[in-house]
Amino acid sequence: MTDKMRLAVFPGMFDPVTNGHLDVIRRGATLFDELVVAVGDNPDKTPLLPQADRAAILREIVADMPNVRVETFLGLTVDFARKLGATAILRGIRNSSDLQFEFQVALTNRVVAGVETVFIMTSTEYAFTSSSLIRQIASMGGDVSALVPPQALKRIRAACRKSNADHTLHETH
Repeated sequence: MTDKMRLAVFPGMFDPVTNGHLDVIRRGATLFDELVVAVGDNPDKTPLLPQADRAAILREIVADMPNVRVETFLGLTVDFARKLGATAILRGIRNSSDLQFEFQVALTNRVVAGVETVFIMTSTEYAFTSSSLIRQIASMGGDVSALVPPQALKRIRAACRKSNADHTLHETH
């Protein structure tokens, strides 16, 4: 038996965090001594919420989980994972499309950085949930309260109101 701490990184944009993300975090926290929820940015996407807000929301959500912490990062996930001394990257899988993409990334991470990936199948009730779908529904005034933790809801609504107001302002000029 080894005394080495098993630390995993669960990376994502979490824009916004969903109940599916929370499901993976809760279940992942039981598999590792420590789980770092790593809030990153994707240069190809414009986030609804700033990185600091996404991290703050997640910190509220995981406050009662003693072995989970939230950090922000820039750059490659594998570099961040290595910096922390992580033994694994945790990823949630919703469907076969996710699996195909994540499998390719996991193999690359193992070859390039020597970091293993652990997959958790998302619970059935969250298999259809995606942050991009939630952003779209919320931006059009739809109710996403059943899809996101309550800590995220008011910030999503405020960001959508601001975005819609900014969009309207630009259209009138």
